[in-house]
Amino acid sequence: MADAPGSDDPRNWKPATQAVRGGLMRSQFGEISEAIFLTSGYAYDSAEQAEARMAGKEPGFVYSRYGSPTAEMLQQRLCLIEGAEACRVTGSGMGAISSAILAPLKAGDRVVAATALFGSCRWILANQMPKFGIETCFVDGADMDAWAREIGKGCQLVLIESPANPLLDGVDIAAVAKLCKQAGALLVVDNVFATPVLQRPLDLGADVVAYSATKHMDGQGRVLAGAILTHEKLMTDVYDPWLRHIGPACSPFNAWVVLKGLETMQLRVEAQSRIAATLADLVADHPAVRAVRYPHRKDHPHYEIHKRQMKSGGTLMAISLKGGQDAAFRFLNGLRIADICNNLGDTKTLACHPSTTTHRALSDAEQAAMGLDRSWVRVSVGLEDVEDLAADFSGALNAL
Repeated sequence: MADAPGSDDPRNWKPATQAVRGGLMRSQFGEISEAIFLTSGYAYDSAEQAEARMAGKEPGFVYSRYGSPTAEMLQQRLCLIEGAEACRVTGSGMGAISSAILAPLKAGDRVVAATALFGSCRWILANQMPKFGIETCFVDGADMDAWAREIGKGCQLVLIESPANPLLDGVDIAAVAKLCKQAGALLVVDNVFATPVLQRPLDLGADVVAYSATKHMDGQGRVLAGAILTHEKLMTDVYDPWLRHIGPACSPFNAWVVLKGLETMQLRVEAQSRIAATLADLVADHPAVRAVRYPHRKDHPHYEIHKRQMKSGGTLMAISLKGGQDAAFRFLNGLRIADICNNLGDTKTLACHPSTTTHRALSDAEQAAMGLDRSWVRVSVGLEDVEDLAADFSGALNAL
């Protein structure tokens, strides 16, 4: 049987092909690995060309704070993987999420957000927004009546994470998106825990998706980067002016590193998810453990939401240890393979104590509102052999 002709339209490729070849722009030298255009500025053929480019009447690059060929390759590749019309990359994940929520808002606006968020996101909403005259209301992400009530009061933007940091809470993205459409509010989703490999919020009705590309997209703990993805008009009208003038740009080198990381992201995330599911089952049965959170375990309180939205349970889990912070610290200190580190999405297994690291800026009351207490440990599962990790975790738990 003759082979079917291949498509030259990257939008028709499978995700694995898009992750390797999407957005490729080769120079006159025909390089196989994407080139790093490590320059801050660009020369013009004439003053007239400079004027036209700066006015947006002629395509081309003008300054690397606005964009670079390497960053453009990354943006095009992420658009294909996410199914988005437009993407802009930033210097960090917080550069992306802070821009995603601040750029569309003005004094007098109102935000509704899930209670369970990354610590820095909670800090921005609770501490910085009031300085700008912007009100924020937090709701239980799994309580659809609360979403309907607070969004129905009127708001301009809604922010959620699903799975949320650090206890992997779930939010029904499609249901919240429907409420946002009715209210005329933008829905921004931080999708860093799931990655586009396992969940695509734009397909579920979100308006904007944000990432820390530092995590699974790089995947090997090397550089900081972030990404904002949305439709073309919102990007052009709202986000481009903000990003150009505020300046949270991604360096060409960091963009190149993330480009190379994307080539193996699907392989890594799928393998790490299988290992994480095995470890979650192992940990859950140990007598030193009070509770375990893993999105695709049936005992997760938001299992049905995660099962519906995510292709697998992902690479992260959370463990609550009997004995509180003392037990949590002794468990972390007892690990011999996994590292104590507040990063995630790495090929190396990393574990941290959220109450004293990623969420330390939040008060005990704010932590308690998202179900977090000092007994919890967050684990980002890497690519080590599952038997070695099982022995490492068992040894640290047995010592308790």
